[in-house]
Amino acid sequence: MAKRLFDIVLSAAGLVVLSPLLLAVAVWIKLDSRGPVFFRQERIGRHGVPFRIHKFRTMAHGGQGALITVGADRRITRAGAFLRRAKLDELPQLIDVLRGDMSLVGPRPEVPRYVAMYPAVLRDKVLSVRPGITDVASLEYRDESERLARAADPEQEYVNVVMPAKLQLAAQYVDRASLAFDLQLILRTMKLVWWR
Repeated sequence: MAKRLFDIVLSAAGLVVLSPLLLAVAVWIKLDSRGPVFFRQERIGRHGVPFRIHKFRTMAHGGQGALITVGADRRITRAGAFLRRAKLDELPQLIDVLRGDMSLVGPRPEVPRYVAMYPAVLRDKVLSVRPGITDVASLEYRDESERLARAADPEQEYVNVVMPAKLQLAAQYVDRASLAFDLQLILRTMKLVWWR
């Protein structure tokens, strides 16, 4: 209950304080390329319940492609390249936190295809909490796209190496989750993203 209240207060405050920035980014996206401001995609949430995540759109609208982003993906727009580097594309997930689909801190939500590959024990554990905007795996694998770009087969690298490692980190988060640890991860995220 305390974690949910923490999420509601901080996500609501974040949306209010950041509203000028969010509006400016939305206008930039519309001016930069055709298509919607938001990218919506089905992800798997707490207890396996699907939801549609909010992110700022960073790729050309209407194109189909891989579920993972590898290196300098040609689908990424000019505005999108900056938004991804600065992690500003993730800010609309504050909406998902306020709605209760996500938490500020928790295992990153995955698409159904990859969740179906989770080992049962880890799946149940990781999905026992709300997914988050940031977590230990997000910090450890902040250069994931570049790592995958160096692989001979990025999809197989993700499925066989990156995803299992991130799952282990997610399970460790569940074991030690607390408001103090969440606050520590939020501060680490802000430091890495905005004060590096």
